[in-house]
Amino acid sequence: MRSAYNALELAVLSSFTTDDKTAEITLEIAEECLQKKSFVHDKGGDAHYDVLSAFQKSVRGSDVNAALHYLARLIEAGDLQSIGRRLLIMAYEDIGLASPQAGPRTLAAIESAERVGFPEARIPLANAVIELCLSPKSNSAYKALDAALHDLRNGQTGDIPSHLKDSHYKGAESLGRGIGYLYPHDHPNGWVQQQYLPDKIKNKQYYKPKTTGKFEQALSTVYERLQSSKHTTKKGPSL
Repeated sequence: MRSAYNALELAVLSSFTTDDKTAEITLEIAEECLQKKSFVHDKGGDAHYDVLSAFQKSVRGSDVNAALHYLARLIEAGDLQSIGRRLLIMAYEDIGLASPQAGPRTLAAIESAERVGFPEARIPLANAVIELCLSPKSNSAYKALDAALHDLRNGQTGDIPSHLKDSHYKGAESLGRGIGYLYPHDHPNGWVQQQYLPDKIKNKQYYKPKTTGKFEQALSTVYERLQSSKHTTKKGPSL
């Protein structure tokens, strides 16, 4: 309803005759004003969030042309802050470990856009959007943390193993704190088998790596080696 009133106001302002007392609103004028209002949306209205949603989903889906279309809508609305915030979210939520350098580069583009302002701000923004669209995608990092948070909030926790507890103060050892801790740097390949999770969840695996990007492929290889070594030897794998 609000959009209709706004479009009507635009139509009236666009339709005054030469005497400035009467307005002749034709069907063509009404359609044109409705179309303009659909692009220059209210920053606090539903249309604004619909565009932001479509923008992120287009980047996530690697559709460059759709993402640029929705970026153009946001630029026309003049909402640089929302564009920057959403781009940064996408860099870490949707690209993530598949291409972690996308995060700092996106931030640099956002800061450049904010410094120069519109209309030139569109240039670094376009660069960032195209890169994010065509980057490999992975949501494994935040999914892993969400799984850990879910367990914690549902009582899946336990006492910290004694050998991991703080033992720097006098009398800590007499309380059994820190006894038996193995310092990884003193062992081959900087790794040694020992328990880190509480007993109740000691076999939990939250991280489920994806192999969509070369960086996370390398992380996945190390992760699988470490998981295998836990069950076979105290000597760590080559990292």
